[in-house]
Amino acid sequence: MGTRLELQAVFEGIMPIEHKNVYFQPPPSLKMSYPCIVYERSTIQTEYADNGSHLLFDRYEATVIDRDPDSTIPKQVAMLPLCSHDRFFAVDNLNHDVFTLFF
Repeated sequence: MGTRLELQAVFEGIMPIEHKNVYFQPPPSLKMSYPCIVYERSTIQTEYADNGSHLLFDRYEATVIDRDPDSTIPKQVAMLPLCSHDRFFAVDNLNHDVFTLFF
């Protein structure tokens, strides 16, 4: 497992060269450019051993937002280790693929 900044670099590596739009917990006032990946830490997963916390893993929720319904970005995110696709929805002609991943 890595740091949040390492996860940021992984997401930036997935995005096309001309679109390095990766946002961590963006404020509502931020005007985002698409396609983009928006992510936030959702919880900490705890593994227990010997009556105590043994390992801690940060769980993130990441959303790929793109105007293109056939975008390859969601499939690239889905290929990350310990990542699962949760749901898809469309709002205002923007396609949202939501993922849960541990990093």
